[in-house]
Amino acid sequence: MAHPSLSAVRTPLTPLQKSNHGGLSPWRESLVKKMIFDGLGEPLAIARLAEACALSRSHFSRAFKASTGQSPQAWIRGQRIMRAKRLMQTTDLTLTQISQECGFCDQAHFCHIFTHSEGISPFAWRSRMLRTLLHAGEPG
Repeated sequence: MAHPSLSAVRTPLTPLQKSNHGGLSPWRESLVKKMIFDGLGEPLAIARLAEACALSRSHFSRAFKASTGQSPQAWIRGQRIMRAKRLMQTTDLTLTQISQECGFCDQAHFCHIFTHSEGISPFAWRSRMLRTLLHAGEPG
C-alpha cells in the first residue's frame, strides 16, 4: 500500500511573491522611501527611518523587508547604485564625485560595492556604456 503523501499529485512550486503581511503600511512605506531618495547623498541611519515611522528599529527592519523583499540597508545600497549608474550615463562627474553624490563614504567603498553588485568596476561599466552609446549613434 502506497503512503498517501508519496502517491499524491505534486504541484509545481512557484516563486514566492512579495507579501505585505507584517510589512509597512502604504503611508509608512511611501514616507520612508521618500526620506531615502531625498537623503541618498548623505548617511542614512536606520534608527531615523524607524523613528519617522514610529516603530522600533528592529520592527521597522522586519516590516521593511516584508514590504520590499530586502533589508533597509540592501535596498538603500541598491538605490545608490542605480543613482550612480544614472550619473555615470548622464554626467561627466568623476567617480569620486559620483561616490560622494550617492552617499558612499569614499570612492574605494563605492568601487567595492558597485563591483560586488554589478560584477564589473564602475570605470569599466561607464566605459562600456559610453561605447554602446557611441556605436548606437553610428550610421548603420
